[in-house]
Amino acid sequence: MELAPPLPAYYRLKRRLLADIEAGHYGTDGRLPTEHELCAAYGLSRTPVTRALSELAAEGVVVRHRRRGTFVDPGWMARLHAAPKISVMATHGSWEGQLREAAGNDLRLEFTTAPLWETRAMFRRAIAEGRGPDFAIVDSVWVAEFAESHMLTPIAELDADWAAEHDADFLPPFVDAYRFEGQGLVAVHAPADVAGLWYDRAALGGAAPPQTWRELRALARALAADAPRGEHALVMPGGAAAGETTTYALVALLVANGATVFTPEAVTLDSPATVATLRFLRRLADDGALPAEVVTYDMDRAAQMLAAGRARMIIGASYQAESLAAETGTPLAEVAGRFGFAPLPAGPHGPPGILCGGMVYCVPRQARHPELAMRLLRAATAPKWLAQVCAETGQLPPRRSVLDALAPVSPFHAETAALLEHAVVRPSAPTYALVSAQLQTMLEGVLTRRWSPAAAVSLTADRISAITGRPIVRG
Repeated sequence: MELAPPLPAYYRLKRRLLADIEAGHYGTDGRLPTEHELCAAYGLSRTPVTRALSELAAEGVVVRHRRRGTFVDPGWMARLHAAPKISVMATHGSWEGQLREAAGNDLRLEFTTAPLWETRAMFRRAIAEGRGPDFAIVDSVWVAEFAESHMLTPIAELDADWAAEHDADFLPPFVDAYRFEGQGLVAVHAPADVAGLWYDRAALGGAAPPQTWRELRALARALAADAPRGEHALVMPGGAAAGETTTYALVALLVANGATVFTPEAVTLDSPATVATLRFLRRLADDGALPAEVVTYDMDRAAQMLAAGRARMIIGASYQAESLAAETGTPLAEVAGRFGFAPLPAGPHGPPGILCGGMVYCVPRQARHPELAMRLLRAATAPKWLAQVCAETGQLPPRRSVLDALAPVSPFHAETAALLEHAVVRPSAPTYALVSAQLQTMLEGVLTRRWSPAAAVSLTADRISAITGRPIVRG
C-alpha cells in the first residue's frame, strides 16, 4: 500500500505559524522571524515561506511592512482574546495542532492534555469536580461508560441537522457504535485506524503478505530461522505493560478468527475460536517466531523494533504509519516503500473480520459553551479538513464522502476503504476498562505458560461475566 502524499510545505508552515501566533510565541511586539530565518529554521526554500506569510496576511492574521518585517495584527489578536475560550481535553500528540487549525481564526481553544493511559481518569475526575471541558477527545471504548453516567450531550440536542448528516455520510461501523437508548448519538468518530499486519518488504523478498494463519506461521518460522540474534520474525504487545494496545492487538486476532468477547446479552469469549487464537500465539512462541518477552513491551515497542530492523513483522494498526515515519526519519509518503500493511491473516474459524478503532469527539454535559463546542465538532469533521488530515497522517476518514474523494489519489485509502466497509468496532461496555485488563492478563498468562489456552479462556470469561453482569454462553 502507498500512503497519501503529505500536505504542501507552505500549508504545513502556515499551520505551524498560526499555532505559534495563537500561543503568543512572538513576544510583545508580535514580530515574526524573517523569511530567511524561517527558511533556515524549517529547511524550506523561499517560495513556500513567502506563500505562507502572504496567506496569513490576506486572512488578516499578520501585517507585512516593507523593510520592517512581518508582525501579528493587533486587531486580530484582540478579537481572538475577546472570544470565549473553548476548553478542550485530549491525549498527547497531534490533536492540539489539528484542532487549532480546523477551528481557524474564529474559535479560541484552551487545551488540557495527558498521555492516553491517563486521559480516562482525567476526564472522570474533571466531571466529578464539576469542571468538565467543553469538548473532549477520548478513546472510543470509553464512550459506553461515559454515556451510562449521562456525562455526554446527545449530538441531536446540539444540532439535529448535523446529526442527520452524520447518519447519512459516516461509514457503517461508526453510525450506530455510539448511539444509546434514550440518548441517541453521543460521540462522533475522529480519523480512524484498522488493525493489521505491518511487515518489512525487504524481509518478504517481494512476496505477498500471508493470507491465512497457516501461511503466517510458515513465514514466521522461516524468518525466525534466518534471523540474527536479537532480531525477531514477529512481535506484538503482549501484556499489561502496553495496556489497551495489547487488548487492541488481541481482539483484532480474535475478530480475524471469527471470535468475540461479549455481546449486549452475554459473554461469548469462551469458545473454540478464542482457544484456537491463544493456542496459535503459543505455537508461534514455541517456534521461536514470537518472543516471550513481548509481555513486557510498552505500547510503542513493536513499531520501534520494526523501524529499527529488529522485527520483520508486527501485529499493529494503520495509525502506526506515523510512528514508523518518525522512527525511521522518513516522510510519511515514503514509509510504504519500506513497510507494507495488510489485513490480519484469516484464522481457521472464520468468517474473518477487520477491527477498527481510534478516538472520538464528544461534548460533555458540563460544557459551558456547548454551541461553540458544536462549531468545533463541525469544523473538525468537515470533509475538506478531514481529507487534509487523513492525507497527512495516513489515518482513515470515517466519512464515506471523504474516503471516496481520497481513494482515486491514494492507493492506501483505496485499499483500506474496502476494509472499513466490513469492519467491526471494539466491544463496548460501561466496564470496558476492567474487561480490557482481564484480556491483557489472559494473553500474558498464556505466553508466560502460567495457564493453558483453554484454562485462561475459561477463567477470563468467568471474570468478565462477574464484571459485566452478563451470563456466559460457552461455545
